[in-house]
Amino acid sequence: MIQSMTGFGRCVRQLSDKAITVEIKSLNSKSLDLNLRLPSYYREKELTLRNIVQQLLERGKVDLTVFIENLGSTTPAELNENIVNQYIAQMRKIVDGDKTELLKMAVRMPDALQTRKEEAEAVEWEEVEIAVREAIKQLIDFRASEGKVLFDEFQLRIVNIQSLLEKIPTFENERVEMVKDRLRKAIDALKETIDENRFEQELIYYLEKYDIAEEKLRLSNHLSYFLENLKSADSNGKKLGFITQELGREINTIGSKANHAGMQQLVVQMKDELEKLKEQLLNAL
Repeated sequence: MIQSMTGFGRCVRQLSDKAITVEIKSLNSKSLDLNLRLPSYYREKELTLRNIVQQLLERGKVDLTVFIENLGSTTPAELNENIVNQYIAQMRKIVDGDKTELLKMAVRMPDALQTRKEEAEAVEWEEVEIAVREAIKQLIDFRASEGKVLFDEFQLRIVNIQSLLEKIPTFENERVEMVKDRLRKAIDALKETIDENRFEQELIYYLEKYDIAEEKLRLSNHLSYFLENLKSADSNGKKLGFITQELGREINTIGSKANHAGMQQLVVQMKDELEKLKEQLLNAL
């Protein structure tokens, strides 16, 4: 079944001292264009996450963000006691001040605070990976839901084009008479006597030149082929795009051969339906 490339997913996993939030969103793109935003200590896991996304998502401009929120009382910054005591001792050589006041000044000095480097623990990483997969699953479900809307839209446009195609024969007899009448008037303007057999031959030539039987048949076949692929189990937006190109080619050929105002109007309406179809196909996976 057809899927949209537009989607969103979000998952929150809770640890004893941390909350892990993963958000993923996607828009249309010809290929998989992945942008990752991770905490610095997860950079070594970036390739693993990319592989997970590539296995589960085929196409789209994808943004994946992982947030880690500390919920415990611990802090990554610690007081460097040795450095602070040295600062206080040096300042006491200069001024005999209150120790509390000296401490306030000492903690502002360089290297008074040291930051612990956070490292990804195995348990935490397992939760991150679970959250990523769950967020992607939600994204895929979202895409499938949006795909149902696209399915109805595509089917409507194809049915409309088919309906317009079925109206073309109503103008074909009139078109033959118009071609015949124009030829007769052109000959009369020359004020020449012509052989009726030669006239019929010329008429047949022009009618064959403007014949659209093959184009109508091919267009009808392409419309049926589009619906067949639309209802297939897989989402194949690219293939539907190729079929749409063939639809446009046949509609344009019919338009160039129409030589009839009523038929041209039908062709314009078919082109309008086709453009609406192409616009929505950009979002199809």
